[in-house]
Amino acid sequence: MPNGPIKLFSGSSHPELAGEIARHLRVPLAKMLIKRFACGEIYAKPVDTVRGCDVFLVQTCTNNVNEDLMELFVMIDAFKRSFAEKIHVVIPHYGYARQDRVASPREPISAKLVADLISAAGADHVITMVLHSDQEQGFFNFPVDNLYTKHLFADYFKKKKLKNVVVVSTDAGGAKEVKRVADLIGAEIALIHKTRPAHNVAEVMELVGDVKGKTCIIYDDMIDTAGSVVNAVEELRNKGANKDIYLAATHAVFSDPAVERLKKAGFKEVVVTNSIPIPKQKQFSGLKVLSVAPLLAHIIKNVHDAKSVSSVFK
Repeated sequence: MPNGPIKLFSGSSHPELAGEIARHLRVPLAKMLIKRFACGEIYAKPVDTVRGCDVFLVQTCTNNVNEDLMELFVMIDAFKRSFAEKIHVVIPHYGYARQDRVASPREPISAKLVADLISAAGADHVITMVLHSDQEQGFFNFPVDNLYTKHLFADYFKKKKLKNVVVVSTDAGGAKEVKRVADLIGAEIALIHKTRPAHNVAEVMELVGDVKGKTCIIYDDMIDTAGSVVNAVEELRNKGANKDIYLAATHAVFSDPAVERLKKAGFKEVVVTNSIPIPKQKQFSGLKVLSVAPLLAHIIKNVHDAKSVSSVFK
């Protein structure tokens, strides 16, 4: 049976995306009162009643990830204590996703900790996009829809009618998704093996695949400081790739000095989504932003109507 009336809310991290989703759903964006006390503590509550409603809360993780998450927890708690029927957290970019395992002694699994906190706050369901690793869905004790953007990027690049294309993964972990994108656009694949001697530091070790004279699309889940992709583009050029090299990634984190690195790297285009807001000072020539609002609206509608969303996972 379909749930109660739908109520779509936005946190303060990405109101533009929430507004676009609301327009696609043809529902008003419900009002949320969010304030800060003088000491910095967060206050949030829905302006109108949510009793018996199917609540969808849009709150992504930006470079202010800790503020974004704390605001999320407070909003979820407010909905739970206001008798919302169900609370669906729409978090396009899931913060702390890279800390998903113990890689060396005494490390935390922070991605699991965040999942526990979202659950403890009172959420019933999470809709997210391109988790750093698929197994993170198992960190939650309730349903998680991890959406993929491969069709969004494949459709974009197919329209360009590029010739002799190779889709490149910057690490072994992304090879499966790169293969899926390559199959959609009829391209070959290549893999760059790298090591990480420290956080946000990547060193290219070896390129596997033929890129000589070919148009390369480097495909990754996110761009943080852009160290990996800049090293990758240098390696591709050293191996004789076509001068027109594209970069595609779902999450444009763009931590400093990412923008300067991307400008200097000379990509033909840097193609990202709006899973994270990109302020004007981080926009540059050659940056193309694809909207995930239609996809998220489609999923929200199907979830609310108790319909399948499995087609998105194919």
